Amino acid sequence: MAETTKMAIEDINAAGGLLGREVELTMYDAQSTIQFYTQYATQAAAGDKAHTVHAGITSASREAIRPTLARFKTLYFYNTQYEGGVCDYNNFCTGSTPAQTVAKVVPYAMNKWGKKVYIVAADYNYGQITAQWMQKFVAENGGETLDVEFFPLDVTNFGPTINKIQTAKPDMVISALVGGAHVSFYRQYAAAGMLKEIPIASTTFGVGNEQKLISAEEGNGIIASYGYFEGADNPVNTAFLERLTAKLGADRPVMNELAIRSYEGAMLWAEAVKAAGTADRDPVIEALRSGLTYNGPSGPVTIDAQTNHCSMNVYIGELQDQTWNIVESFENQPPADTQLVCDLVANPNQSTFLFENGLAAAGIE
Repeated sequence: MAETTKMAIEDINAAGGLLGREVELTMYDAQSTIQFYTQYATQAAAGDKAHTVHAGITSASREAIRPTLARFKTLYFYNTQYEGGVCDYNNFCTGSTPAQTVAKVVPYAMNKWGKKVYIVAADYNYGQITAQWMQKFVAENGGETLDVEFFPLDVTNFGPTINKIQTAKPDMVISALVGGAHVSFYRQYAAAGMLKEIPIASTTFGVGNEQKLISAEEGNGIIASYGYFEGADNPVNTAFLERLTAKLGADRPVMNELAIRSYEGAMLWAEAVKAAGTADRDPVIEALRSGLTYNGPSGPVTIDAQTNHCSMNVYIGELQDQTWNIVESFENQPPADTQLVCDLVANPNQSTFLFENGLAAAGIE
């Protein structure tokens, strides 16, 4: 995410900058510490007088940054695939939401493997809310959720759960596990011979390039859905990957949605500045909300004025030999989950995270 943000600023400046000036990029490393996220957001807004801040990866980091930047009236981009629910005039969420990805991968996997589902997820905001979305789409597609289990981010022993899955005999497992410790699940699952018996779909596997941390045999056949895979077949993506390889070398990281959306988020902001003729917040927000589209490596990305989220292409990928192969594509998918409860056109003063007071308010129970 850091490298592609840098690349976006380099590309903007190589094309002449914005409004006759070069864009200056300042980066802070919050070290996954919430206190630092708040500290650096304050520094960026009050000290650096930044025109925009692009930051955060977990929902907790976003919720530390978002109210801070809203207070300072500093435009904020959250360029991460997440559980949905942010409704904030000052905050643009460019990552995919469950209605764009979970809604696609669940019926695809159920049609491929069967109707009985076992869910495993990380025990924090993202995993808990995404598991609710999974259950919703399983039920809507005529399936049955046999069980749901949540795991703290530091858990590495999944033996008891694998035994439960063996006993439950689902047609598939759907995973929203997160982070380095949870990679152990996939290794232990394959070692128990389970991957060949009960396949896995995921809403998270691959956004940290986990497919490179496990062997081909431990990952072959896993299915996931995101707003981008490297195999996206368009000229912009081909040219982007060629430039990235020239910049970072042949051993560069595999690009995923988080990295690409970081690039596209910066480019969306730049296009809005050009359209507004100023970098001031309010005219830039107005330009973004005018239906602004940027044609990036993932395809066309368009800001939806009702939610400040993006309509985008969505892809389903199947893992084979540590490489994602796109097996199905969906063009211009709206961020419909937030549209259930967010209308910034009617009420631009909203500044909330709509799931913090219960999921029923979001219409998914």
